[in-house]
Amino acid sequence: MLFLWIEALHVTSMVLWLAGLLSLPWLFATHAATQGQAERARFAGLERQLSMLMSIAALATIVFGIWMLTLLGGGWLAANGWFHAKLTLVVLMIGYHGWCQVQAKKLREDRASRTPSFYRGVTVVPTALLLLIMLLVFVKPF
Repeated sequence: MLFLWIEALHVTSMVLWLAGLLSLPWLFATHAATQGQAERARFAGLERQLSMLMSIAALATIVFGIWMLTLLGGGWLAANGWFHAKLTLVVLMIGYHGWCQVQAKKLREDRASRTPSFYRGVTVVPTALLLLIMLLVFVKPF
């Protein structure tokens, strides 16, 4: 029963994390297109709040994931090759998260050089990672 609670919290925090990873670049796009200093400051504040919330969700996702792995044991991990692929994709998602944090800081400091369309386009990264992770989790192809 404990495992199911942890799994539910893991999935919930993952959904919140992904919501931030998908929403933040859209804020970046609007921020990058904004001209007025007051508006830019407002978007920087929104980006900071969303960054903090999604970072908390990311940390919770990782903690609950490690907790589940601990309960499952090393034998389970060794016997499930699909999970190694999933972990690789999660590491890539953590890297994308870090990239978003860097972009938020650059926008906050008016040092960003990317276009609004670039920021809108990068939302394909977490979308693709999520799709691949979900396929691995539910299909377990190897």
